[in-house]
Amino acid sequence: MNKAELIEAMANGSGLSKADSKKALDAFIDATSGALRGGDRVALVGFGSWSISERAARTGLNPKTKQKIKIAAKKVVKFKAGAELSGSLK
Repeated sequence: MNKAELIEAMANGSGLSKADSKKALDAFIDATSGALRGGDRVALVGFGSWSISERAARTGLNPKTKQKIKIAAKKVVKFKAGAELSGSLK
């Protein structure tokens, strides 16, 4: 499902117009992104939670040349599915 399909599904499920559904989705994305940038964790009970995790710097291997390369440390977003979501996928 892409963003346009999600907006259409939200509009159909909520009775909102597609324009209002797009605004709601954009607001959710902005709020979630802002919270994660600020170091907060975002949790939707039953659905899941997003958090920021730090990956340490490490040495990797270029598969083509077999040379060792340094991979810099970075922050990554992690998503952990909630119990209701996980249970509904079985």
